[in-house]
Amino acid sequence: MFEQAFKNIDDVLRKEAGCTTELDYTEQSSWLLFLKYLDGLEQDRADEVAMERKKYNYILDKPYRWESWAAPKGKDGKLDHNAALTGDDLRDFVNGKLFPYLQGFKQKASTSNTIEYKIGEIFGEIKNKISSGYNLREIIDHIDELLFRSQTEKHELSHLYEAKIKNMGNAGRNGGEYYTPRPLIRAIVQVVQPHIGERIYDGAVGSAGFLCEAYEYLKRNNPKRTTTQDRILQERTFYGKEKKSLAYVIAIMNMILHGIEAPNILHANTLSENLADVQEKDRYDVVLANPPFGGKERNEVQQNFPIRTGETAYLFLQHFIKMLKAGGHGGVVIKNTFLSNTDNASVSLRKLLLESCNLHTVLDCPGGTFPGAGVKTVVLFFEKGAPTRKVWFYQLDPGRNLGKTNPLNDADLAEFIELQKTKADSPKSWSVDVAAIDPKTFDLSVKNPNGGEEIAHRSPQEIMDEIAALDAESAEVLGNIKALL
Repeated sequence: MFEQAFKNIDDVLRKEAGCTTELDYTEQSSWLLFLKYLDGLEQDRADEVAMERKKYNYILDKPYRWESWAAPKGKDGKLDHNAALTGDDLRDFVNGKLFPYLQGFKQKASTSNTIEYKIGEIFGEIKNKISSGYNLREIIDHIDELLFRSQTEKHELSHLYEAKIKNMGNAGRNGGEYYTPRPLIRAIVQVVQPHIGERIYDGAVGSAGFLCEAYEYLKRNNPKRTTTQDRILQERTFYGKEKKSLAYVIAIMNMILHGIEAPNILHANTLSENLADVQEKDRYDVVLANPPFGGKERNEVQQNFPIRTGETAYLFLQHFIKMLKAGGHGGVVIKNTFLSNTDNASVSLRKLLLESCNLHTVLDCPGGTFPGAGVKTVVLFFEKGAPTRKVWFYQLDPGRNLGKTNPLNDADLAEFIELQKTKADSPKSWSVDVAAIDPKTFDLSVKNPNGGEEIAHRSPQEIMDEIAALDAESAEVLGNIKALL
């Protein structure tokens, strides 16, 4: 229904010198989509209040509502070309009046979980990169075709928006910051099994894929919800933090399109919080996350953590363990080298995880799970409050090479989800007693005893020694050849 409109918007954005990547296309579409959504939300609220014969107090003043500046309609319901701004007038209004007005909402908002706060936060972080008012007019006309009123419309828009996020994920090396493959997220959510009433947290929220999929899971598993339960899902279930401006905006928009009106997403650097300051009231029942890996954090950030390391993902894992309530459970993606690295931080963190949590399941993901990322990952499933006695490993092998054109799908993970319920042994799965783990290194390397591929992570010294040995062998062969000449 709306797919063509999305294609048309991207086609116009490609004409803009300031928009050169999929990230730009998604960013610029997002702020316009948000304002169109807000217009629909206000109209719905006004209609509800009118039925009670009351007057609705609009969030936006009349000159700044979509119906006034973007898409004024005539009596026939069609665009009034005489009243609609275009060209330089439109661009100057957006840059000089609309954006400054919307940025001011952050100061007006009573709390951070209101739609007013989200308006101020989004427009404080984003800039209009569409320099041609005529291109902007064309994009607005396409956006205006999109409808947010019915569940069917929202459902299609959310799928189209997810496709845009996926394209961003495939756009470059850092695409994984924005996109975790949805089949993997769905499998993680199914294993963690959140319930209505639990508070679910992602401190590295990215495009909010985990929170959106958790919302869909809870709706699907609770078809006969009460209005109270729906309010709990809307207001007191999903929480996230995101450091990067673009990802923050996309997360808000993605959750809105999935049906959460005022997402509890904060624009903040999660790692700047000192773990010593975390209180019981700050904790959550469920953690679902794919923190960024490969990043390096400054010394002043590392001071906030008992195990100091520059590796971003290791700081996030400490944060997630701390943020879980006793009895809380989590599913967290991390580089597979975490299981075997011998540096002090890795060893200390594995010790902390095994002693403070029940690490009951490790899912070993094949290369190509994250297209373009170039690293192999594992998913850690754990419950806080009791030490680990036994770890169940599953080595995912879809029987083909994964990549952009051949991505992970739900069927690839079906066996893992089924076997995990009983933690059964199979050619791809096995259990390891913690008593058998080396107490000095706490090495958790994936070693399939059933004849599967053994993944050995060699140290740099071993690799250098092998190179030196091969060089010596080559020199000896060359010496023998020379002797024959």
